[in-house]
Amino acid sequence: MAQARTDYGKVVAPRPFSGAELVSHRLDIFKYLMICMILFTIVSVFHVWSRFKLVDLNLQLSESSRLVKEAEQEQKRLRLEAASLSTPARIEVIAKEELGMALPTEQQVVLVK
Repeated sequence: MAQARTDYGKVVAPRPFSGAELVSHRLDIFKYLMICMILFTIVSVFHVWSRFKLVDLNLQLSESSRLVKEAEQEQKRLRLEAASLSTPARIEVIAKEELGMALPTEQQVVLVK
């Protein structure tokens, strides 16, 4: 029996149960869970917003690429048209027929020194 008393002295006696500790512990867990839920909501909203912006920017990029391609095609068409309008044969025909011009004779040419 003496041995049992010595061993009992080494064991910590259980604390009396109180409901106040349980309530405060539950409030701490509730606060922690609420903070986690708020953070999760914020991260989720940011993720959805960033994905939305990514899709929107991709649409803008594709629209801009389409406009650039159209502008390049228009530029090629206009260069071809400018080249065809500035041919010497066409200019000579317009000068003779519409403007009534003719090539100068030798008496009309004056050499400048």
